[in-house]
Amino acid sequence: MDKRIEKYIKAHHLLTLAVCGKGEPYCANCFYAYNIENRSLIFASDIKTKHINEAISNPRIAGTVSKETKNIDKIQGIQFTGRLKNSLTLEEMKSYFEKFPFAKSHKPLLWSIELDFVKFTDNLLGFGKKIVWQKI
Repeated sequence: MDKRIEKYIKAHHLLTLAVCGKGEPYCANCFYAYNIENRSLIFASDIKTKHINEAISNPRIAGTVSKETKNIDKIQGIQFTGRLKNSLTLEEMKSYFEKFPFAKSHKPLLWSIELDFVKFTDNLLGFGKKIVWQKI
């Protein structure tokens, strides 16, 4: 994956998750940590939530991480697709708790989004500049 994409993902902590499990789209915002080894986004969510139930029904998901700005020259953000997983590696769990140490005492249920496509829009590199990564 391009280092500029990874740097952007690591610098942020809030994603928008888009799911469509039973034919009805739904979105949710989640705090996340990035695990560089597995190219995965780790987040916590209760199994009773609508977005998790939809994602269990259809684990193919999409999402965004974006920086809010009114200055068009500073627009940056990613769009991604991936697959939801509920079996995390120890490294993935460690990534999450290092970024959000306060969460450990709550014993959250952690989920992983294994990335397979990322499009990074970075107007700091030039208007409409896109960097694309796709898992082989």
